[in-house]
Amino acid sequence: MTIATRRQLLLGSGTAAIAAALPRTAWSAAYQAARPDLFIGTGGHGHTFPGPALPFGMVQLGPDTDNSRWDSCSGYHKGDATIMGFSHTHLSGTGIGDMLDVLVVPRRGPLKLTPGTLDKPEGGYRQHYSDEHAEPGYYRVRLESGVLAELTVTERTGQHRYTFPAGEGYLLIDFAHAIIDSWDKGTLVEDASLALSPDGLLTGSRKVNRWAKGRHIHFAMQLSRKPSRVQFFGDDDAPAPAGATGVTGKRLKVAFFFDDAGSAPIEIKTGISAVDVAGAKAALAAEAPGWAFDATRAAAARSWTRELDSIRVEGGSPAHRTIMASALYHASLSPTLFTDRDGRYVGLDRQVHQAPSDAPAYSTYSLWDTYRALHPLLTLIRPDMAARFTQDLVRQTQQSPYGPPVWPLQGVETACMIGWHAVSVLAEARNKCIQADYAAAWPKIRARAFDRTFPDIDSTLGRGFYYDLGYVPADEIWESVSRTQEYAYDDWAMAVLADAAGAHDDAAALRKRAQNYRNVISTEIGFARPRFTDGSWWKDYDPIQLGHNPDKQRDYTEANGWQATFLNQHDVYGLIDLFGGDARFEAKLDALFTAPSTLPKNAPPDISGLVGQYAHGNEPNQHVAYLYAYAGAPWKTQAMVRRLCNEMYKADPDGVIGNDDCGQTSAWFILSALGFYPVDPVSGVYVFGSPLFDRAELQLGGGRSLRIRAVGNAADRPYVQSVTWNGKPWTRNWIGHADLARGGELVFTMGARPSRFGAEKADRPPSFGRLSG
Repeated sequence: MTIATRRQLLLGSGTAAIAAALPRTAWSAAYQAARPDLFIGTGGHGHTFPGPALPFGMVQLGPDTDNSRWDSCSGYHKGDATIMGFSHTHLSGTGIGDMLDVLVVPRRGPLKLTPGTLDKPEGGYRQHYSDEHAEPGYYRVRLESGVLAELTVTERTGQHRYTFPAGEGYLLIDFAHAIIDSWDKGTLVEDASLALSPDGLLTGSRKVNRWAKGRHIHFAMQLSRKPSRVQFFGDDDAPAPAGATGVTGKRLKVAFFFDDAGSAPIEIKTGISAVDVAGAKAALAAEAPGWAFDATRAAAARSWTRELDSIRVEGGSPAHRTIMASALYHASLSPTLFTDRDGRYVGLDRQVHQAPSDAPAYSTYSLWDTYRALHPLLTLIRPDMAARFTQDLVRQTQQSPYGPPVWPLQGVETACMIGWHAVSVLAEARNKCIQADYAAAWPKIRARAFDRTFPDIDSTLGRGFYYDLGYVPADEIWESVSRTQEYAYDDWAMAVLADAAGAHDDAAALRKRAQNYRNVISTEIGFARPRFTDGSWWKDYDPIQLGHNPDKQRDYTEANGWQATFLNQHDVYGLIDLFGGDARFEAKLDALFTAPSTLPKNAPPDISGLVGQYAHGNEPNQHVAYLYAYAGAPWKTQAMVRRLCNEMYKADPDGVIGNDDCGQTSAWFILSALGFYPVDPVSGVYVFGSPLFDRAELQLGGGRSLRIRAVGNAADRPYVQSVTWNGKPWTRNWIGHADLARGGELVFTMGARPSRFGAEKADRPPSFGRLSG
């Protein structure tokens, strides 16, 4: 049985569509009170930041509290007591840091050119702070110097307003500021320049060799007031000659001094570009032509109101509603716009290209994470953006020397994580009838799929072994077990794209090869197990460990044997067969969730949010609670999903159990709280779980809406008793994207005890193109 959707949807007017679908008076004040808390995820290991951005915007402005430890990957951590300054680019929820371009430091007193340290902030320009406030599109904080800092944005510009106390003050632009990591080798920043034109426009360019090695950033900055004097600083903070109007080098800074800083607020507007200074100037001229901070703030708020109105919920607790709104906010930050006003952008071939006006280019695709839930969510509530991302990934696949991307950032393929999961996003879009030139991407995808001479990068290692042995051997390639499993999933996705290109023989070969995941499942012991070139298995197997020689290399990607055993997403019934049938597979899932939550000392912090050995804080396990539904025990899925919604998310800074990973962990909550989840995104199927809210309404575009009700829902009533779809009984424990995308009403009747709803073989979700049995 093949599952595919039947049409592409276009985005309609969010607010108007909501009003047409359901009168606002029908909603209680509970919905009206649900607003995002931008500090959720900024503590713990969430790695989010609270600064202003527009939905999927290029500039993501905000405060930087640190730039040199893992928990400050985004540049901000709520537990830090001081702020360094305010930079224009950030990453939200990633496990690796980069960006933090063009740091602005407003201060009083003696000029300080270095930031100081967290434990000794007085040694530099760091400042303690108070009265911090963040809302979508706006941020405000009071610094210890008495300066009130306010920030807002357009798509490509950041706008600041600094209100100084009476007297002198200065603004330092630290163009050397960047994420610093112990893994960095060589020169972090190079080819930097700063120049001040007679009209007071400051421009700058630099090349950064952090995570996205060799990326370029260019900016154009204007101040609302003329400074009393200007001083440039070159490498080693050497002052440029008096009267200098620019400087070149690697670590550059410039200070603007104001004798009467407190006489009126000082505003700054900054345009950015990855192409050139001309692109940054054009952004400034078109998006911030005057000095209208409050108008920009109001426009940003309106953009977010439209975005966040795409999902409305009622019921649950106040904390649940705040978490939901915050999750939707975080799911709307990336991918990020990467196209200048004139359509130019830097491709993965490092060349400048021109994008069509209706199909701009984007960056910050955390595809190893986001193919699982974020992109499926967007196909439902933002089909217009899903179409843009699909067209963009087709282009990136064509332009990249390495074919389909896995983690492209700022025109650079970082090769982070494993696989080439752009093919999952593309195959899902194809099966959901999102229009794109999939055939144009096929030559590079086919090369990645079959051509042994096609260049490999860290994320694609071991393909030759995979072709010849049917698995990646642990004595040759690191993270071999996870690679085998994820390469098999990409084979499944590439088969869809092969069919789209008319390469049906290739599609058949890929579907056959997509079962290679079986070759690292040891039926003898019932675990995903490292295997060597000669076909033998790791003998002293321990599912808690990260691999057979974890001190030197791992056999799993951010997982151990327990977690990797259930990594399969596309052939669940094949996996069940390997375990000996439904009962044994269900028992194995039970064992996963009840095993001791112990990890080896060298386990990465990514393996977090443990329920037994299940790890919700990391992506390889995030579909696993839904696997009970395939084994005929959907009530166990319902109970576990409700538990995870309650235990893994909180309405406080430490409210995301692991890295938010560019909205993936947030998207899991959104979909699960609505009552369904895409175990295999390529299939276009959503498996039912346990809706958290009494009522929800989703705007689907084109004037369509999806209403969800959970009748009899309560904290102690997580079990689905029955379902109706558009008023008719629905016995399946799954539903296709094509049905939901047409709009309608999905009604769950909930109860305190498990029921047999959806347990029969005919009602279980399809997998690998077939039904159970």
